[in-house]
Amino acid sequence: MRAYFEYLKAKTYLMKKLLTSPVQMNLTDTQNQYYQQVLKYVAELSLNFMAVKVVTYPENFLDWCQEFHRICQEDLNLALLDDHQFKPLKKLEDTLVQAISVIQIKLSRVMPWPIFNAFIEQNATRHALQERLGLLAYLKRKLETPYSEWIEEDRLAFIGKHTAKHDPSVYTFDVEWFGATKGAKSFVKLFNEQSHDVCQLLELIPNNGPVSENQYFAFVEAYKALFTQHLPDEKIPFMPATRLLGMLRPDQFVVLTNAKLDSICQGLGVTKISQQVDRAFAEYWHEMIATIRQNTWWQQARPENETEIILWENRAILLDMFCYADENIASQSNYLKLLNKPTKTTSRSTTTKRTKASAEQLVDQALENDDTPDFVKGMRDSIIKSVQAGKSVTDAINLMKAIFS
Repeated sequence: MRAYFEYLKAKTYLMKKLLTSPVQMNLTDTQNQYYQQVLKYVAELSLNFMAVKVVTYPENFLDWCQEFHRICQEDLNLALLDDHQFKPLKKLEDTLVQAISVIQIKLSRVMPWPIFNAFIEQNATRHALQERLGLLAYLKRKLETPYSEWIEEDRLAFIGKHTAKHDPSVYTFDVEWFGATKGAKSFVKLFNEQSHDVCQLLELIPNNGPVSENQYFAFVEAYKALFTQHLPDEKIPFMPATRLLGMLRPDQFVVLTNAKLDSICQGLGVTKISQQVDRAFAEYWHEMIATIRQNTWWQQARPENETEIILWENRAILLDMFCYADENIASQSNYLKLLNKPTKTTSRSTTTKRTKASAEQLVDQALENDDTPDFVKGMRDSIIKSVQAGKSVTDAINLMKAIFS
């Protein structure tokens, strides 16, 4: 029994040592504020934490936050928590997540391009980098044709609204990476239905070269005018506009969401962007984008390495990857959910019907694959009819292969 109590005493000492170690880290004012918040929530869970075995003692505050967050997620025995303790635990985890995001974004401000590039590659799996780049590459190709000619699936992919119509054989990525707009219903409705006016708006931002202040504010005024004309009673949303800008020029703009706003503003050292729409657009340009453009990694000349070029062409929007991401976030991709969705065989199952124009474009994109047999390509019209009726492109093509191969 004595040995057991000695064991508990040792575990308690090790946890106390971990909890107090930031005192020796020469914290900044911001870091100390986060540390004090952490201690506040830990106080309500102290006995639970004292039961955790500590094996790692980070030497800097970022690593400390990451390790303590890991302990909350993996080592803390949730079965021993009382109901009232789950709320402070959630606040503790949220505080650690924001601290990690703010510190990482702040560190990015002094990173030269090689370190910025290395950070992106090191976090590629966690942040589903290949899906993100797949989305950006797909939209870059689409922007070679007028927005008014796009099918609905492509327009929704551009503005960040996932639906079951995004066939995973064509859209091999989650269209909501960088910022979903499903909550901005008026925005989605306007930019899906008024494609001609939107086309004129998007043309105000140049496809390459620097984006000037005049070009940016011309876009802003046209964006606001769209809502004034078509939805005069609706509030003009600011953050969805940053989604448009980020998809148009991922080398120039970062996408903002409610979840990321505080972290990005604090990390870049700029005042939190106003909720008043005119001020928000002005502060986004004059403070946030101006600050990003001062960073060494952003000013980097175009690299020669092909892999680095892809990241460099999307460097501003990839600042998003300095925000904390749960290790499971990549597996929760809407693309993977659709790809792995069980096939319904009952007669009552629902189908996703498409217009003929939509079905034609989706099938044509799939048939461009070099691995597609010529006899399948010759059955284009039959495949289109199947897709139009509700089959996925993959299922329609596989059916033809099974019947005629």
